[in-house]
Amino acid sequence: MCKILRMMLMMTAAILSTAAMAFDHDYAVYGEALKKHVRWTAGGNSSVVDYAALKRDPAALRTSLSTFSAVDKVDFQRWHPDQQQAFLINAYNAFTLELILSRYPDLQSIRDLGSLLSSPWKQSFFALLGEQRSLDWIEHQQLRPRYHDARIHFAVNCASIGCPALRPEPYRAASLDAQLTDQQRRFLSDRSRNRFNASRGVLSVSSIFKWYGEDFTADNKGLEAWLASQASLLADKPVDQARIAKGQFKLEYLSYDWTLNASGGQR
Repeated sequence: MCKILRMMLMMTAAILSTAAMAFDHDYAVYGEALKKHVRWTAGGNSSVVDYAALKRDPAALRTSLSTFSAVDKVDFQRWHPDQQQAFLINAYNAFTLELILSRYPDLQSIRDLGSLLSSPWKQSFFALLGEQRSLDWIEHQQLRPRYHDARIHFAVNCASIGCPALRPEPYRAASLDAQLTDQQRRFLSDRSRNRFNASRGVLSVSSIFKWYGEDFTADNKGLEAWLASQASLLADKPVDQARIAKGQFKLEYLSYDWTLNASGGQR
């Protein structure tokens, strides 16, 4: 009887231990770091990071990174696709913050962390799902081909002014669709990144659309058709919105601003 009781106690302890180590899909600790060090700017269409404060107080971020790295590939595959997608976006953004902190304040752009042989996005500097990974692995081998949601381009943040905003909150499966739609709205509504010149009939958009235009096409329709469907966000005046909706524009791409998205400039 004592042997059976001991076995039951051991099984109970194992179950409780597993539950205690269960991944937090609410991202409470990571959310604490974002809430503390990221703030909206430009009327909520952009955001900046207080890297100086984050470097002085990195505990929540570092704990989150360790938690991300501890996720087992088998467990990940059991998750709902929305949980997987939220996890990968959060991991991309969190490890990007860590990459910036590795040299901050002695850099002006994330591109300063690269070399002639390897861009910062190709460097395998963190562990994820059981192997050393790069930021490119998350974006181009996981997010884009597995989930086929162009809105991820408005969610992954490259620590640059030209990049879509880093939200001051984590992505969560329960609210992922709403968060991605909100990111798209904020980015397309930002006139520093996307704007219509009525006198020239030119729609100038972020270079993101040049680099990943194929992700914004569906039903054999091109990028221009997708942009036309977003006319209400790409211009402020109804008459200009109507022209864009009808496809009456010439498409141009704006230069990308790789300056670090730091609050108060680079320092």
